[in-house]
This record gives sequence, C-alpha cells and structure tokens, in this order.
Amino acid sequence: MDIKHRMIVFDAADIDAESAFWAAFLGGTVEAWGDRWRAIWVDGEWALGVQSAPNHVPPDWPDGAPQQMHLDFYFEGLEAHYAAHEQVISLGGRLLKAADDRTAPRGVQVYADPAGHPFCLCWMPN
Repeated sequence: MDIKHRMIVFDAADIDAESAFWAAFLGGTVEAWGDRWRAIWVDGEWALGVQSAPNHVPPDWPDGAPQQMHLDFYFEGLEAHYAAHEQVISLGGRLLKAADDRTAPRGVQVYADPAGHPFCLCWMPN
C-alpha cells in the first residue's frame, strides 16, 4: 500500500479560525479546498484538515462531552514549552488544565484550540 498523504481532520463551525490557529502554531500554510474544507500543510511531512461542521459541539474535557482524539506536542526543556504556551494563548487557544508542577523536568498541560478540541503541550528534559 502506497499512502501518499497522512491527514488528521478536525470538525469546526468556523473553519477559517480553526485553520488559521493550527497553521500559525505549526508553521504551516492553509489551502482552501472549496467552501467546506481547509488543508494545513506542515513541512511537506504531514497535514491537518478542517472540515465544516456547522452544528459542531466542542468536547468539554474532562467531564462533559468526550473528546474523540487529541494531539500531543513534545518540547525539550521548560523554555521551549513556555514559548509554545504563549504562542497558543496568543493565537486564541486556551489552557484547560495546568501542570501540577510547572517547574518539574517533565510534564504536560492541556489546552483547547478555538473550536474546543483538546491537545497537550508536553515537555521533557533536554
């Protein structure tokens, strides 16, 4: 089997806001595929898709509507994690759960993108 592309697809009511968030965070570019679909290309290696779902109900992690999947992004060292945190917040993401110890050599914080999809920013020692 020769798979040409690998894509993770998010549903969102506002596909332009969702696409802009992920493209800016991952350093990718957005390509419109019609009125109901956006593709975010990152380094030619992998892509995210955003499809229109006008009645999308965001997950309410951890106690409400369940998440269907989530992404983990790993950074080496606390400084890289702090920079990613600031970028996510400046792009319209929000912190859902702070780490128990933000000074520990290894940890994770949970965030939501503009459409409410949870994802994690993790750090580990350099």
